[in-house]
Amino acid sequence: MRFGLLGPLTVHSDAGTGRPVGALKSRTLLTALLLRPGRQVPLDTLKEALWGEHPPATATASLHNHVARLRRALATDGDSRLRAVPQGFLLHVEPGELDTELFAARLAAARSAHQRQDWTGVERESAAALELWRGRPLADVPAFAQHPLVDRLTDQHLQLLEWRYDAALQLGQHEFLTAELGSLTREHPYREAFHRQLMLALHRTNRQADAIAAFHALRRALVDELGVEPGRAVREAYQEILTTQPGPAEQPAPAAARPRPAQLPVPPAHFVGRSEQLRAVHAALTADDGQPAVAVVSGMAGVGKTGLALQVSRSLREHFPDGQLFLNLHGATQGVAPLEPLQALGVLLRGLGVEPRLIPGDADTAAALLRSTLDATRTLIVLDDAASAAQVRPLLPAGPGCAVLVTSRPPLAALDGATHIPLAPLTADESTALITSASGRDPAEHDCPAVRRLVELCGQLPLALRVVAARLAVRRALTAEALVELLTDEERRLDQLEYDDLSVRRSLAVAHDALLTSEREDDRDAALALRRIGALDLAEYGAPLLARLMDDEEPRAAAALERLVDVALLEETDFGSYAPHDLVRDFARELAGRLDPLAAREAAADRALRWYAAAARESVLAILPPGGERDRRLPDPVGSAQPFADSAAAFAWCDRELSNMAALAVNFAGLPAHREAVLALARSLSPYLQRRGRVEALRVLSEVALATARAAADPAAQGQAFSDLAAGHYMAGQFEAALALNDQAIEVWRALGDDDRVQPALGNRGLLLRDLGRTAEATVVLEECLLIARRRGVERDEAIVLSTLGNLREQDDPRLAIHFHRLSLESGERIGDSIIRQAARTNIGYAHLTLGEPDQALPHFETCMRLLTGNDDWHHESQARLGLVRSLHGLRRDEEAERECQALLGKAAERGDTYSQGLAQHVSGLILDARGRRAEAVAHWQEALRALAGTDSPLVAELEELIAPAVVGAPAPTLLGTVPSPRSGGSGAAARR
Repeated sequence: MRFGLLGPLTVHSDAGTGRPVGALKSRTLLTALLLRPGRQVPLDTLKEALWGEHPPATATASLHNHVARLRRALATDGDSRLRAVPQGFLLHVEPGELDTELFAARLAAARSAHQRQDWTGVERESAAALELWRGRPLADVPAFAQHPLVDRLTDQHLQLLEWRYDAALQLGQHEFLTAELGSLTREHPYREAFHRQLMLALHRTNRQADAIAAFHALRRALVDELGVEPGRAVREAYQEILTTQPGPAEQPAPAAARPRPAQLPVPPAHFVGRSEQLRAVHAALTADDGQPAVAVVSGMAGVGKTGLALQVSRSLREHFPDGQLFLNLHGATQGVAPLEPLQALGVLLRGLGVEPRLIPGDADTAAALLRSTLDATRTLIVLDDAASAAQVRPLLPAGPGCAVLVTSRPPLAALDGATHIPLAPLTADESTALITSASGRDPAEHDCPAVRRLVELCGQLPLALRVVAARLAVRRALTAEALVELLTDEERRLDQLEYDDLSVRRSLAVAHDALLTSEREDDRDAALALRRIGALDLAEYGAPLLARLMDDEEPRAAAALERLVDVALLEETDFGSYAPHDLVRDFARELAGRLDPLAAREAAADRALRWYAAAARESVLAILPPGGERDRRLPDPVGSAQPFADSAAAFAWCDRELSNMAALAVNFAGLPAHREAVLALARSLSPYLQRRGRVEALRVLSEVALATARAAADPAAQGQAFSDLAAGHYMAGQFEAALALNDQAIEVWRALGDDDRVQPALGNRGLLLRDLGRTAEATVVLEECLLIARRRGVERDEAIVLSTLGNLREQDDPRLAIHFHRLSLESGERIGDSIIRQAARTNIGYAHLTLGEPDQALPHFETCMRLLTGNDDWHHESQARLGLVRSLHGLRRDEEAERECQALLGKAAERGDTYSQGLAQHVSGLILDARGRRAEAVAHWQEALRALAGTDSPLVAELEELIAPAVVGAPAPTLLGTVPSPRSGGSGAAARR
């Protein structure tokens, strides 16, 4: 099929048969789609084309009707050509089917031939393009009469006529020109090129008087109406008429053609991946929108910007037949200053054949000469390693046939009209492929854990990977395993990532050294910020943390972070969050050790730790309600931080900063100067960690706190660490270990005479004994605990013990258990404690499940779910969700049960709570088995068994029994599934497992 826009709109079949698109709306719709062939045209654009700026309310429906009619008009292949896409429509057009694309190709060929003074080629290509012209484009589509494309195509048509007549004059074909040029000069009275050509044609056909008259007619028109004299080309033609004999001019020898530059360096020999980025650059540089195309490939040092630029540039040589220029701007070359614009302009102009003596001495004039030289050419310029948009801007051509590809560490966002393609490190598979191909080793040898570890240690950075590959290539005795061992040493890693002229350290040093020696204060701040980042060596930073490291105000720290992003030493992973690449971390750590004294580094770390500890203390005040638990949890202040607006803000901050806080506690706990801050941080974070279900983080921080407390000989801190560590084991289902740790905490509290802490610890001990099946011991402990709580007169503590006693009696007397839970619920309602209320309702629901009353249990779980705010204790939430699933399953509402169970699995996975995942997988298997999906059920039970391995859960034995028949082929037992054992998180109302 062929589509025509160069005149009235036309559609023809492949056989040349016309396909009328009669209705104006259909022609308008087709034109709007053809103006963006093969690309999405938004609905709003189509509506505006059809109805103007104020489409009717029925426009969307009407548009779909017009689309249907257009599909019919396009006949058999209309459905495949014209299809709906999100928020618009797309018309597929094959190469060569649209006359404007053919016109553009012929125009480019004619331009290139004209630049080379290949007059036969000019005549041939111009004639071929002009044959496509049928009159003013889109003459029968009023909506597009003023479209920029119409004016652009009209100008290009006139340009082709000029080139064709230039060729005819050079080839001595004067006779046919005078009539055509006479009409054109009347139609375009101010277009001097046509007047000049008419004058020469008249002179060379022995009509000197007419030629002179034509000049004076033009001059009068220009002087009288515009107040300007004819241009230089017209005046030179007039001189030729006055000084040479009429008749055909003697043909001069062909002028030496301008050199066609081909300066692209050889692309990397082992280029891998980057298919998406290659397509993006290719599309950006070949877009035909009447403007010179500019694309910027940006990214950190060593990420492969130049390699990608050369790879794509090589594939574009045919698209830019007038040549390819390559210039290294030295924006980040060690020991070399970035090129000044005038220097760069001189290099480019010389590459285009301009004699050095003719190159202007000021940048503005040289830039103008570059634009003039490149005008009417199709030339590609590759500007490698740009320092800034200001360095690049004077080097940009103005001709629509040219394109510029820039590589730069900063993104050059200020470069107007550019397409920006950021470059990240390679994928793991691409990185492995690069090492394999560049090292020349057997691919099978590289499909091993050692090579994958090398990829990790290189941070998937192409420069580092090429160094590793080079070392493996030249040292055949060097194994991947040996190189892994060398790179694992963080202090020497950058030493190993140097080979010949390849060096990760040198590439990174350029940016830092430029900042450090800059006259700008914000640059020097950025250099200091990088060293402070090295002193702390964390994975992520924000302005509040960096302000403490720099001992400065947050706005100044934020500016330093943004400047480090500008020079590609940091990446902004989220708004306000900045991360260094792993090798940048190594480099920053080197800088800190080399340039900053130890005292300065330790002082920066201490400020960060104390700020984190102070903020974590504020989170306790926001998360816990006033009362005994908050009082027991709060450490003495070790620094200052802003209070949180509410618990949601505190949870969100802890979520965001947890990895940093845990890393700092682990890294600095062994230093005596930081013990106080580490203990305060770990103690303050425990409520958040327990309520969010961050089991592993709770255990790690508690172990750090215990070791630190022992080193500091602080018994109270040891007791708190024992208690928190017990909670961590308990949350993981390891009840024996939790009991031993809880007993050590009780021993410490008794020795200190701290009854406020003895009583909740006894409550936890009673519940742990019950979970381990030691019911008689549990009863004694809980009765003692209840007496202590009543003696102290703390209703919340009494409510917790009542709930725990209810859990204890659930198996032998569920009705009595419900009675205890209701007493706890009444207390929770009196004191307004949401955790107590949630736990009580959850426990009442489980007691009803034990009685075989899922219909009575369900409302309690549903009420509990409604009470959840998203910031409550995760263990109460997880048990309420599990109870909801069991109730729905008991009522045979298995589709709902399965959906809720999947939600529980997802939330547990987010928190890394394998114990809750195991419980959910168990009940998921029961639901699937009840629905006749036995094989899937067994798979879920196997997952549950893996998750609960190493725990003290009674479900382990049941799961082994459930799975066994599938293994040996025996009939499956009929089991409804054991209700999980009740349990406590160690600091609140009784929860369940």
